[in-house]
Amino acid sequence: MKVSEQWLRQWVDVAQDVQAIADQITMAGLEVDAIEPVSPPFKGVVVAQVKEAAQHPDADRLRVCQLDDGSGQLQQVVCGAPNVAAGQKVALARPGAVLPGDFAIKEATLRGVASHGMICAESELGLVEEKSPGIWVLPENAPVGEDLRQWLGLDDHSIDVDLTPNRGDCLSVMGLAREIGVLNRVEVKTPEIVPVAAQIDERFDIHLDNADACPRYSARVVRDIDVSTPSPLWLTEYLRRCGLRSIDIVVDITNYVMLEFGQPMHAFDLERLQGHIEVRNARAGETLTLLDGQNVQLEENTLLIADSDGPLAIAGVMGGERSGVNRDTRHVLLESAFFAPLAVAGRARQYGLHTDASHRFERGVDPTLQVRALERATGLLVELAGGHPGPVIENTDQQALPDACQISLSAERVSRILGMTLEDDEIRDILTRLGMTLKACESGGWEVNVPAWRFDVRLEEDLVEELARIHGYNRLPVRYPQANLAPRREDGTRVSLDVIRQHLVARGYQEAITYSFVSDELQQAINPETVTPTLANPISSDMSVMRSSLWSGLSRALLHNLNRQQQRVRLFETGLVFNGEIDALTQTPMLGGMICGSRDPEGWTGRKEGVDFFDIKGDVERLLSLGGVEEEWRFEPGEHEALHPGQCARILRGERHAGWVGALHPAVRERLGIKPEVYVFELELATLQQGKLAAFSPLSRHPEVRRDLAMLVDENLPVQSLLDVIREQAGDALTDLRLFDVYQGAGVEEGRKSLALGLTWQHPSRTLTDIEINQTIDNIVAVSSERFGALLRN
Repeated sequence: MKVSEQWLRQWVDVAQDVQAIADQITMAGLEVDAIEPVSPPFKGVVVAQVKEAAQHPDADRLRVCQLDDGSGQLQQVVCGAPNVAAGQKVALARPGAVLPGDFAIKEATLRGVASHGMICAESELGLVEEKSPGIWVLPENAPVGEDLRQWLGLDDHSIDVDLTPNRGDCLSVMGLAREIGVLNRVEVKTPEIVPVAAQIDERFDIHLDNADACPRYSARVVRDIDVSTPSPLWLTEYLRRCGLRSIDIVVDITNYVMLEFGQPMHAFDLERLQGHIEVRNARAGETLTLLDGQNVQLEENTLLIADSDGPLAIAGVMGGERSGVNRDTRHVLLESAFFAPLAVAGRARQYGLHTDASHRFERGVDPTLQVRALERATGLLVELAGGHPGPVIENTDQQALPDACQISLSAERVSRILGMTLEDDEIRDILTRLGMTLKACESGGWEVNVPAWRFDVRLEEDLVEELARIHGYNRLPVRYPQANLAPRREDGTRVSLDVIRQHLVARGYQEAITYSFVSDELQQAINPETVTPTLANPISSDMSVMRSSLWSGLSRALLHNLNRQQQRVRLFETGLVFNGEIDALTQTPMLGGMICGSRDPEGWTGRKEGVDFFDIKGDVERLLSLGGVEEEWRFEPGEHEALHPGQCARILRGERHAGWVGALHPAVRERLGIKPEVYVFELELATLQQGKLAAFSPLSRHPEVRRDLAMLVDENLPVQSLLDVIREQAGDALTDLRLFDVYQGAGVEEGRKSLALGLTWQHPSRTLTDIEINQTIDNIVAVSSERFGALLRN
């Protein structure tokens, strides 16, 4: 929010300069983004009055003007503006003046006529961005001869404050003045609002059909106003310095009151209203043309201001075109309402809007401010545009208004949290200046009544935070915590997440962190059968459902890298995946990975071929070995909607399904826009991390015995089945079983494959004999032949 420094100083008179004020506000938690001058530097410009404007003798578009600049002599200036006329008050740049951009004004001769200065437009003084169509005509009360910069108070600054969402009470001059006042222990000069007496007895019925969303609605009829009345310069200047442009006298006044008090207001053209005002939710099929010309289809969760003919405005967001004030308006209905923050939150974004009103209502507006703001706006409107006001109309549901908040505060609690002792008098002074009332308790401490505008103060800790920031965070002592901290006992059977991350990084992977929300289209491509919650108000359309697999986010990260010429990509991620509807939602920590591109990094020793299924299966096998229970893990063929049917395996620990590994299905890659082959894995993190306690095994002094077997089996037989049988028959002395070759071709009949296996035995206490080994080999061959039809290859 932008606010004028001079406007703030009218409310609270402090000696600090603007930078010191900004530093104070920032240290109090209200960060100042920028301090900008309200106008660029210029000098030598005064208020003058055009006494005569005659046609130039040699130029149709030029006028020769005689101006009174307060010096006692008329100044002759040649002007080409089409709107210059006798009697006007204008901004005159005298010879020697310097305008923005270091543009120096000199005496000149235009078409044979001397010109002593220049009559300025607003854009030439840097007060508006767009080029002005003519000279700037000043108000009639502008003092002739007065320095323009001094008269307008242009040595002012616009302070841009970036507020956190919980501090909606500071979205006004009054709110910021309160903060500056308490920070400097200075009284805030609140302007006295004198109620405007009703001159006519005209009322407009108000029905609150949704009092929970709008518990208070105030309004007032004002007849016979002159909308053509230009807004006074002081009003348009305040708006400009706070980042708003002037529209018309009615809108300018409502915007001024919003900036001053933080209460958004709206004005309806009374003659366009029918029947009564009703505050209700939208009905199916209703539409509304907004003031910006946009026609919106209203959702049933949208709170509306309507009359007997239908919607007039989206409550707390924007008015409609049908009832908007225009140049023909003569009578208005001023609205000042309180809308519950939750009833308005997200509605502006739902329709692609963001307005000053929605920005304030979403954060919370003082629910006691409505009538006060209405009186202020009525007074300004009657003063500046005439009119006859009716009585204030108010419809309030006291039960639905926010409850008054009372909090118990103890000095002991303050000292314990802050690490220092604040005097009772300082505590009372700070909280009182913040608008709170304190009542001493017999047991010590206070009962604190929180003002209605502080929606964010609800706990004792909130009060302590207020004391800390007003006292000064930089004044709090630096003390280090003291505690008896025992070393944390590590579970030796659990593989830590750090070890898993380090292992993957060592194998060339990089960790990715993606959103838990993905697009429904991406979800359907990866896991079409899985149901996950759909977000009611997503950040964007491509983040509308909760992910059921880490592959969703990883595939987007992979595509992002491929689109930036990164052809060799290895990514992994840890995070939650979701399954089920919101009332029966399961959340499972998972580890996912994705690879594509060449097997080795580019280099003269690197292999040029691309990765395949066995590369990622090898990476997964190394992960499974981290817990020391690799014999419990196995792979078996499986089917997954996102994986290639011929290159897909389920990962099991015992009989428990724990994950998947395989190649991304070509149809899925096509839907995702990924051209190269991609290989993926996903594992349940809890199952992967469960290992066994490491224990030392003495080294055997006895020699190893190795035997190599070449066995012919059916080509469709999973190798794991054969390995399980071999381990079963090989005995406890088997220390290593390795598949080192798979062959099909000449010498092997069609439909069969040759598996070359290396078996190593080593007994811990004796030397194994050839007879024992040969007997074991015979048992392995016999059982393998019986179960799988395996033959020993000669």
